[in-house]
Order: sequence, then structure tokens, then C-alpha cells
Amino acid sequence: MQTSPLPPPSSKKTPSFQNGLLAWWAANRRDLPWRHTRDPYRILISEVMLQQTQVDRVIPYYHRWLERFPTVQALAEAPTAEVIQLWAGLGYNRRAVNLQRTAQAVVERGGTFPTDVETLKSLPGIGPYTAGAIACFAFEQDVPFIDTNMRRVLHRVFLGPELPAPLANDREITRLAAESLPEGHGWNWNQALIEFGALHCTARKPLCVVCPLQAVCTAYPDIQTLILEQPRGVKAKKEGPFKESNRYFRGRVVDTLRDRRDAGITVAELGPIVRPAFVEADVPWLLEIVHGLERDGLAAIAEEPAPYDATEIRVRLP
Repeated sequence: MQTSPLPPPSSKKTPSFQNGLLAWWAANRRDLPWRHTRDPYRILISEVMLQQTQVDRVIPYYHRWLERFPTVQALAEAPTAEVIQLWAGLGYNRRAVNLQRTAQAVVERGGTFPTDVETLKSLPGIGPYTAGAIACFAFEQDVPFIDTNMRRVLHRVFLGPELPAPLANDREITRLAAESLPEGHGWNWNQALIEFGALHCTARKPLCVVCPLQAVCTAYPDIQTLILEQPRGVKAKKEGPFKESNRYFRGRVVDTLRDRRDAGITVAELGPIVRPAFVEADVPWLLEIVHGLERDGLAAIAEEPAPYDATEIRVRLP
């Protein structure tokens, strides 16, 4: 990782980059529902749902969510169990609880979202990217921020290939984002960066041959060769260990609690559902997972029996 300060973007390259990307965006932008609103609540929902989930999968969830929780007030006041229930299928269940906590914090402020990035970051569950996205996409501020797609595009254009290792950290890439952002065009610019990285300048199959930014891209043409040289099958190798990880079993527990939302389930019943080879010796391990979910707001201990009979502890959604 590079440690010395990066030079500013070339004054000759930046206008061509801006013009080329905005022209591509005007011709190729997708018609997505959250691009028709400036409601910070709806922007928040879309941004959290889009984290590590493909757009096509998010769209129906986004519509269902807003049908049930149309306002920040409705989400803040909803039963947490219902919030978790509606999140089923999106993964990373803690995000659903954090969304509700964010909504509750906004309601405590009088129901109005803050407009500046720093105050937005003070809300529970909102990091630099989401704060920047709300400030830009809801309040149309010229705010620089980066996600995976934006980072990739900026790195390739200004620094070169990000393979085999990136040449700059997030702070430095964010500075490039700020210095290349055309004044007064923040909404379109940041949407364009995201879209270009998602559809054109992808991680594995960038469309370099027909790229409108080819002439200003530092990564061209080397990026194609470097991608081909990367080892394949890494994702498949990781799947086995993941299916034995606590994160995997946390998800299994929450999915089971969704199915038993009203009645809950005892630890004795839960164990074999979560792990088919479950034995009595696994009870402390499962209780640790359950208590961790309880701390995160994703589960509740419905009954606390005598300590010598932990298998009869009943667990439910909060």
C-alpha cells in the first residue's frame, strides 16, 4: 500500500474524465426507483439494502419495505420482530435492526434527517459512505464518498490497475473523488461513478475495448492482462469455512426464529435445526450465539428456566 501523498489529478485529464463519464451516464443510466426521490428516508433504505446485494434483487424488497414502513416514523414504531421478518432474504440481519435504530434516532430529533455528513455519521449504523450518499442523493450536495465500484473506477483512471494490490487507501481515494467531482453536479456525478463501476468498469470483466474513458484511463490496457493472471476459484474455496463460521450459524438461527415468530423455540429444538449433527455438548456454543444475537437486537430470551436446564431456554425474535 502506498504511503506517500498522492499527486492531485491531472488538470488535463480531469475535464475529459468528467465529460466522458457524464456522457456515458446520460446514455446508459438505469431507471431505478430510488433515483426518483429526494426523500432521505428512502435513500437510506435503498443504500443499506444495496450493500453487497445486487440491484435486481433489491428492487422488490425496496417496494415491499416502503409499503409496510412508508415513513421513518412507521419504521421507528414497528415491532422489531416484524422488521427482522421483512428483511428475510437480504442477509446481514443486523442491518435491519440498525435501520430501525437509525429511524428511532431521527424521530427523537423531531423526525427530520440532518443534512450534513458529520451529523449523519453520528446516527447509529451510518458510516461515511451512507452519510455521503444521503447528503448527496437526498440533499443534492457536492459530497465525495466511495463504495467498491467508485473506488475501482477512480483507482483505475488516476492511479492504474488495483491488482495485485491497491496503490492507495480509502482516504486517498476519497481525496481523488473530491478533486475530480464537477462543482454543481454532485448528484449525477456520484450516481455515474457507481453505475459505471457496476455495469462497465467491473472487477472481473471491464469493457475496456469499448470504454469511453480509455484515453484517460491509467489502467488501460494493463488491467485486462492482470485480471487474467489472477488466481481463479477463490470464492469457492472460501465457501466451506464460511458454512462452519458463527456468522453462518447466526443467520440460521435468525431464519429459524422467523419461522417460529410467535411461539419461539427452545434451545433443545433449535440446535438440530441449525446444525444437524448437534449434540448436548454443543449447548454452550449455541447459547453463546443466541446471547450474541440478543445483544445485537436480533433475538430475545423468552424464558429463563433453571440454570441446570439450559436446553429449555426459549428463544424468539425481539
